[in-house]
Amino acid sequence: MKIAVVIPVYNEQTLLPVLFDRLIATPPPTLPDGTPCERVIYLVDDGSHDDSPKIIDELAKRADTTAIHQPHNQGKGAALAAGIAKALDDGADAIIIQDADLEYDPREHDSVLAPILDGRADAVIGTRFLGQTHRVLYYWHSIANRIITLTSNMLSNLNLTDIECGFKAFTRDAIKDITITEKRFGVEPELIAKLAKARLPDDQGVRRIPLRIYEVPISYAGRTYEEGKKIGWKDGVEAIWCIIKHNLG
Repeated sequence: MKIAVVIPVYNEQTLLPVLFDRLIATPPPTLPDGTPCERVIYLVDDGSHDDSPKIIDELAKRADTTAIHQPHNQGKGAALAAGIAKALDDGADAIIIQDADLEYDPREHDSVLAPILDGRADAVIGTRFLGQTHRVLYYWHSIANRIITLTSNMLSNLNLTDIECGFKAFTRDAIKDITITEKRFGVEPELIAKLAKARLPDDQGVRRIPLRIYEVPISYAGRTYEEGKKIGWKDGVEAIWCIIKHNLG
């Protein structure tokens, strides 16, 4: 089974090498019978202004790593769209999204992918609020996240706890027909809305089987704005609009 790790990168020259070293030091996931998966890493530079593009090109000298360079900064959603498209073109059976800022630990790929690898799930959403270790940060961010997640759940009829979590994984069949249109952080609610609407074909080839969506608790080492956190209150407002647009549109 071929697992693609898609990593969007924007001005992460300090943390990207640390993330990459931690990722390659972690063995690829294994199937339930113990067979190791093939792992391919896609580093997508989103028009960085620091040394991230040079670092990506150096890291991509490994046979299992591919560099993708956006012509200019477009946002996380655009970077993910480019990385996922390339992974699908290369024959990935499953895709996991890993942010470059180390807020999410690549050593937890096994647990995030487990419901997919053992055949229970078509998509897995990480959650920072179901029991794993997490850094305590901004109260109003947590309130905004709950409002965003509640709004999404009401319109998608899912029962998720953390739709804004960037740790997500999908089977090829779950993601291949989803077109990402949001360029920035609106990609998170867009993906949830489109996963909720997606249908797989039944024995007659009719698309009417809902995706099996699982949540998996993850640890979270969030950053402060002084440490480089990029999402702001405007992105929260955009998220509400994206929820309405992609669930009701």
